[in-house]
Amino acid sequence: MIYLDYNATTPTDPAVVDAMLPYLRELHGNPSSHHAMGRRIRQGIENARTEVAALINSSPDEIVLMSGGTEANNHVVKGLAFARAAGGSIVTSAVEHPSVALACRFLERFGIQVIQVGVDRSGRVDPESVRRALRPDTFLVTIMLANNEVGTIQPIAEIARVAHAARVLVHTDAAQAVGKIPVDVKALDVDFLTVAGHKFYAPPGVGALYVRDGQKFESLLHGAGHERGRRAGTEAVPNIIGLGAAAVLARKHLGDERIRDLRDRLHRGLTAELGERVVLNGHPELRLPNTLNIGFRGLLGTDLLAAMDGIAASQGSACHFDQHEPSAVLTAMGVERSVGLGSIRFSVGRYTTEAEIDEAVQRIVGAYRSLGRR
Repeated sequence: MIYLDYNATTPTDPAVVDAMLPYLRELHGNPSSHHAMGRRIRQGIENARTEVAALINSSPDEIVLMSGGTEANNHVVKGLAFARAAGGSIVTSAVEHPSVALACRFLERFGIQVIQVGVDRSGRVDPESVRRALRPDTFLVTIMLANNEVGTIQPIAEIARVAHAARVLVHTDAAQAVGKIPVDVKALDVDFLTVAGHKFYAPPGVGALYVRDGQKFESLLHGAGHERGRRAGTEAVPNIIGLGAAAVLARKHLGDERIRDLRDRLHRGLTAELGERVVLNGHPELRLPNTLNIGFRGLLGTDLLAAMDGIAASQGSACHFDQHEPSAVLTAMGVERSVGLGSIRFSVGRYTTEAEIDEAVQRIVGAYRSLGRR
């Protein structure tokens, strides 16, 4: 298997596993216990929190540990709405992850108006469109930092300036960005930011929410007051230790040009073989260094994925009950229907090799031609 699906989930780094093992074997106490083992485990959690904070240039006190990106997104979107007396509006984009889009849709049941701004052909949001969408009762702008399907990076700092000028809070879902590109909460000037561990070689089931000092939201989980009352529940200690270890590794690997070179090698190889029958989706420059979303003209992405021998990648369209439609992201971008239906996301990572990329090109081209396309 040639694994080209790192945006879906990354393998857990062996060094991360090694850091977790003592907390699976010997250190099995509750971090809220006051005995020696409990105190040692608590220190491990706080060390991990510090490493996550360092990765995004925040204070450790601004990091709330959670089960992943979906929980973090739901916590901030719903938590801010529930903290209000009633009503209000949220501005979001047409290309958000479902954990933001559906959380916003859920809030419409409670009288919250959701105002959606569009994107251009590359998937970028115009900050001016955000300014026009703001209303006197808008309390949150939530727009992702980097898109999970096409990798396009949004102008979050500019959007934050527009929102803050109107005294509106800003959240960005940075699940796909953290660990792949430098993410600095101070430079972005956001109030809330989502981190997902399994996108940068930590285990699944752990993440974090950056909450700017002084900002508050209603917790979705009530209990014994963990995480300074911001997220109840006994901590998933081994996973949190893994998150901290992965953050350390991410800081070391940031800026690795090898990842971008592998992505571009794959793109060049496919273009050399198939020419104009392949179309790049997303911004040609302002996108994640590991992400390549390609539309293959004249076929369905589902058929190509099925025909590709031993390659793990993700489809860029949704199929339900034999009704084939391009993904919501590609539709919002205005991608031609025939291209959107044939789109596949390839995402490389730390363990991808040049030999795998070259072999993948041959397998993908072979699969394309086996479907009767020349």
